[in-house]
Amino acid sequence: MSGPLAGRVAIVTGAARGIGLGIAQRLAGDGAAVAIWDRDLAPFDAKAAGFAPVALVEADVADLASVERAHAETLARAGRVDILVNNAGVNGPVAPTWEYPVDAWHRVLAIDLTGVFHCCRTVIPGMRAAGHGRILNISSAAGKEGVQNIAAYAAAKAGVIGYTKSIARELVGSGVLVNALAPVMTETELFREMTAEHIASTKAKIPMGRLLTIPEIASMVAWVVGPECTFCTGFTFDLSGGRATY
Repeated sequence: MSGPLAGRVAIVTGAARGIGLGIAQRLAGDGAAVAIWDRDLAPFDAKAAGFAPVALVEADVADLASVERAHAETLARAGRVDILVNNAGVNGPVAPTWEYPVDAWHRVLAIDLTGVFHCCRTVIPGMRAAGHGRILNISSAAGKEGVQNIAAYAAAKAGVIGYTKSIARELVGSGVLVNALAPVMTETELFREMTAEHIASTKAKIPMGRLLTIPEIASMVAWVVGPECTFCTGFTFDLSGGRATY
């Protein structure tokens, strides 16, 4: 397939649905061979998605052994990994910290932050050996400014930003660029975990007066992991609708 990402192999985590699926569709449309990793692959339909993934792999990013198995299967099918988009995540409950369930705290941090570490730790050696790679970690505006009643999510996403900056410094000069993306609220299946009041208050913070769309996220991702982004690493790109005043 032709396109700016022709010949590249990309992993997108949490890509059976929602934002991850939108990202995978865009990268595939740009010519990449896309491996989809997700804990639940049932929602993915290749015909509806409009592309056939090079690998469709069940993976729990919170479990290092699961990530390593998924990586091995992807390599067996695709030969290498050029791009990693760490998109898998959960919002968790909406509750003040003194009422926040302890098990939910650990679950959110395990998926949203430790999962990013697991995936990066697993794919980076191959990228270093190849002298080329692009890693994009999906953070959130909540990780920059904090949001009341979703402290676990905000803390995890802030951690993603700090982790991105750290490993970008470690990889400078290797040919592997690492960046993050901080979108505001996007209408996805994660809405099921949020209260109507939380959704309304978050939307009210966006000066453009609307929610972000999945194709807008996918477009930014495609540029950051594409061939035209060559001198940016350790940066967190905003998709804020004018909210980025922090």
